[in-house]
Amino acid sequence: MASAITPLQVDDSAPDGVRVSGPLTFANAAVALDALTAAVARDGRHTLDLAGVTRSDSAGLACVLAVLAQAAEQGRKLTVRNIPEGMHLLASVCEVEDLMA
Repeated sequence: MASAITPLQVDDSAPDGVRVSGPLTFANAAVALDALTAAVARDGRHTLDLAGVTRSDSAGLACVLAVLAQAAEQGRKLTVRNIPEGMHLLASVCEVEDLMA
């Protein structure tokens, strides 16, 4: 019996931030980008918490970087918290980890 894959969930119920859980990969990066961009824009959110991200790849990293870039274009500082180890390593290898600080 195959295990069910947990879908990406975006929780914007906290007043100042957005929590992400589930996989953030090539398979859902386009949908994730739309959901995260909309959630972060609501009420001037200033944190993106990735503690619940169970799996990520280069598309997931690109998604997070795009959300950060869009917030910056709007003149808002967005802080990323709890970056998964794999995403942090990939950001380091790609020399973009300073963009996520």
